[in-house]
Amino acid sequence: MNKPPTIGFIGFGEAGSGLAKGLASGGLERIASYDINRRTPGLGERIEARAAEAGVRLVDTSEELAVASDILLSTVTADQALNAAGQTASFLEGRHIYADLNSVSPQLKRSISKVVETRGACFIEAAIMSPVGPHGHRVPMFLSGRNASRLVDAMAPYGMKLEVISDEIGAASAAKMCRSIVVKGLEALMLECVMAAVPYGVDDRVLATLDESYPGLDWKNLANYMVGRVVEHGERRARELEEVAAMLRAMDLNPIMAEAAAKRQDWCASLDLLSKFGAEAPRDYKSVVKAITEKGPATAERSVSAAGGDQGSNQPKK
Repeated sequence: MNKPPTIGFIGFGEAGSGLAKGLASGGLERIASYDINRRTPGLGERIEARAAEAGVRLVDTSEELAVASDILLSTVTADQALNAAGQTASFLEGRHIYADLNSVSPQLKRSISKVVETRGACFIEAAIMSPVGPHGHRVPMFLSGRNASRLVDAMAPYGMKLEVISDEIGAASAAKMCRSIVVKGLEALMLECVMAAVPYGVDDRVLATLDESYPGLDWKNLANYMVGRVVEHGERRARELEEVAAMLRAMDLNPIMAEAAAKRQDWCASLDLLSKFGAEAPRDYKSVVKAITEKGPATAERSVSAAGGDQGSNQPKK
């Protein structure tokens, strides 16, 4: 592209707004977004505030976003990635680059690519490999697709860290999914560990022994961070782990660990602990265990059943 591109974000939640704010600071002036939740009470106000902070123009339809944009970045929740592509596809042209940044399975990425490419647009798979918050638009991403270098050429001048790892759609998401087995799984394990250790008063000793076994990690700080992330993003992480499980099943691997971690993440999300902490992630695991205890064992047991019973529910985009 000879002129600076116009970027259109499909969905404007935490990831999309963080990327947009960073790109604006990097000198990109034309950024737009369409989010179906803009008119939803509660969510809509948050979307408006994010857009104002990032200097992003909000539009009212998928068509308006496609017409205005050269590059479309899909940043919705995992369960809405295919729907978002379907809603946008009829407005795509050969000039468009459509990059899916969502945490979904390789199989789903391939399905999305077919929807996009039937309109002659260029599909690129992207996988965000670290939290967007600390990095903004400089968060490392893996790209896959025959024309993935087009996105690098267009966006690298604005500071994006994009690495093409394969011509084959599915490779980038596979890297992301395999990483999530460890990261999201460790979060679930850490939550379960401190939930058991704190009531016995042995949590400091448990974490100290982990420091001895795995030096250099600072396990207490890691526990504080990871447990807070589960409280803040448990529902989204559960959906991502379900995509991990789908990938493993397609490979004839039994997703024992991924499904267990998804259940624990979902369980925590069902307790709605974030409202207790003022919609911000708690800073220490002890306060989380205290909040769970205050919910009472009966509530917790019901939440476990609920989390295991309907993990495929349709969630709104963020």
